[in-house]
This record gives sequence, structure tokens and C-alpha cells, in this order.
Amino acid sequence: MMKFNLWCFALLIFLASCGSSTKISRKTIESNEKFAAEQYKILAKNTPPYEMPVNYDPEKKAFKVGKTDWWTSGFYPGSLWLIYKATNDPVIKEEAENRLKLQENIKYFTDNHDIGFMIFCSFGTAYDITKKPEYKDVILTAAESATKRYNNNMKAIQSWNKSNRYQAPVIIDNMMNLELLEWASQNGGDKKYAEIARNHANTTLRNHFRRDNSSYHVVDYNAETGAVAKKVTHQGFADESAWARGQAWGLYGFTMMYRFTKDKKYLDLANKIAAFVLDHPNLPKDKIPYWDFDVPDIPNAKRDASAGAIIASALLELAQYSSGNLKKKYVSDATTMIEALSTTYRSAKGANKGFILQHSVGHLPGKSEVDVSLTYADYYYLEALDRYKRWVL
Repeated sequence: MMKFNLWCFALLIFLASCGSSTKISRKTIESNEKFAAEQYKILAKNTPPYEMPVNYDPEKKAFKVGKTDWWTSGFYPGSLWLIYKATNDPVIKEEAENRLKLQENIKYFTDNHDIGFMIFCSFGTAYDITKKPEYKDVILTAAESATKRYNNNMKAIQSWNKSNRYQAPVIIDNMMNLELLEWASQNGGDKKYAEIARNHANTTLRNHFRRDNSSYHVVDYNAETGAVAKKVTHQGFADESAWARGQAWGLYGFTMMYRFTKDKKYLDLANKIAAFVLDHPNLPKDKIPYWDFDVPDIPNAKRDASAGAIIASALLELAQYSSGNLKKKYVSDATTMIEALSTTYRSAKGANKGFILQHSVGHLPGKSEVDVSLTYADYYYLEALDRYKRWVL
């Protein structure tokens, strides 16, 4: 009996350590959304009318903005729409509408794979809220543009152009852009969009993942034969390391692909990626990962709030396709992440030029965006808050 009681006690301790055992209240969620509205009014004032915010570096006191053809351009208008959805603030809505007008020209963009981020996170979010047909038209045009980078030999959408370093690179981030294609295909667009999305997902599933279910950042292909040329991790610590945001993109991307296809192999992989992340010995107690799971200076390594926000949002969706203890674990760990993002990683009121979150990492090996505020960290945090209200409370 003594051994049994000790075993039960150990099990309770383990379960308690897996994540938060209590839900975040609706009042707390709404308080964070109200804070976001206040911050983004500041961010709007700091952002020139013909550019989009990119990041804020508190150490250098540097606020960076960019043109609409930068890959993160869709996150600011998308965040505005999520804030408007939560608050019905007319000032936020006006800013969101103005930024969409600025963003619309990107529907023809073909210079890289990021049109999904640029258009679906902005116009897709706006259409979900407003149902304006003109927003849908932009999405469908963008989906056609996205297909221009599809290589049938590789059965994948080429992410970046050929360079001295790569022949035909495909990055794990590209999974996120498949939502544009799947949605368009199911909402009046060409059925080829879904076929391309599924071909790309299958190629990524086959070639990007290691035996432990972690992902490489870049798989480079021979564009003529479709053969794999090399596998590297461009923004992580090393080629064989697990770059945190790359794992987040994969988790979110394959969960999303299951939503559209109900193909069990995508769900199976999403669960395996989640297990790699959540059971990793280097995942901190608050579940916000270090910028790379294998970087040698843990526990002194930089955290990446953007990866935490993406993972939290993905887990809340993955929980919808799960049951029992696994569903509870996903919700519990997402709760822990959202609590951390809403406290430790949240900007002080009025700080960071109006960004909501701080302590994200963009490209540490490139000495770019290290311990800064980032637009996509804010976007996926706001999405996680919205999903929590809809699916957990």
C-alpha cells in the first residue's frame, strides 16, 4: 500500500508539472485584448501611413518598419482585425481598413512563398470577421499567385529563389502558406489549389522530419529531378538542431492541414511534433521555448515568445481533434503558455512602440531581431486568445 501511495503521489506531481490546472478567466482574456487595443493605437501612431511595423529592439531603441512586400507585412493588419473582433473599437477598425488598402497590391506577389502570411493573415482574417466579398476576391487572386512557385518535379512550392547557397529551397515555414490555398479551393477557387497544398504537405512530411520528429528548417532540392540536395537549419543553432520557431511552424501547419483534409497522417505528425516540443527536456517550466532546443547555453539562451505564441495557438486547435488526457494536456500547456505571454513576455503599458509582446527572436545566427518585439508574435498571441475564448471557455 505504501508503494502504491508513493506512486500515486509521484503521478500527481508529474501531472501538476505538465501545465496549468486552471483555466484563464474570460475577464483576464478580455483584459489582455483591451490592453492590445491600447497598445496598437500607439503602434498605429508610430507607423508611417505607407509602411508596416516590423519590430522594436529595446536595447538599440530601434523601431523598424517595412514595405508591403516584406514577409511580415500581413500580420499588423491581421492583428488589428483580431483586436477589432474582440473589442469592437471603431478606431482600430478604421486603422485595419486603411492598412488593408495598402496591402491589397500584394495579391499578385510571386517573389517568394510568403503570400500566405501577407494576404491570408490580413485579408483572410478580415473576411472571416466582415464577410466582405471584395476581401474574398483578393484571397482568391492571391491563391492563384501562390501557385506560380509550385514545381511539379519537386511536388512542392519553392520558398526562395535560386542562389549561391541553394538550388530550390523549401522551408518548414512554407507549411503556413498552405492555408491560403486550401481555403481558396474550398471557397470558390480552383480545386488545383488544394491539390498543390497537399502535394507540398506530403513532400514536407516525407523529407523535412528527423526520426525524433523534429524538423530541419530548409530542404534544398534539385529543381529538375525533385531529388533532395541537402538538409540544413538556416536560422537555428546548427543543421541538426531543432530551431524552435521551425518546430512551431510544423506543428501549426500540419494541424491546419488536418482541419482541411481530415487526412490522419497529418494529425499523426502534428501529435508527434507536439510530443517532441512538450516533452523535450529543454522546454522551460513556462513552456515558452528557447530560440533553439539544442543551443548549448541553455538555461541562459534567449527565449522566443513568437514560437511560444504559435505553439499555443496550434495546441488549442490540435486539442479540438484530440480527446481524453491528450486533449487536457494540450489545453493545459497552451494555458501555461498564454499565462506566461500575458505576464512575463507582455510589454509594459505604452512601451515597445506599442507592440504587445516582447522577448522574441527572429534570426539569432544572422544577428537579426534578437530579443525584440515582432509583429507575428503579437498576431499568433491574439489568435490564441481568440481561440481560447471560443474553444476553452
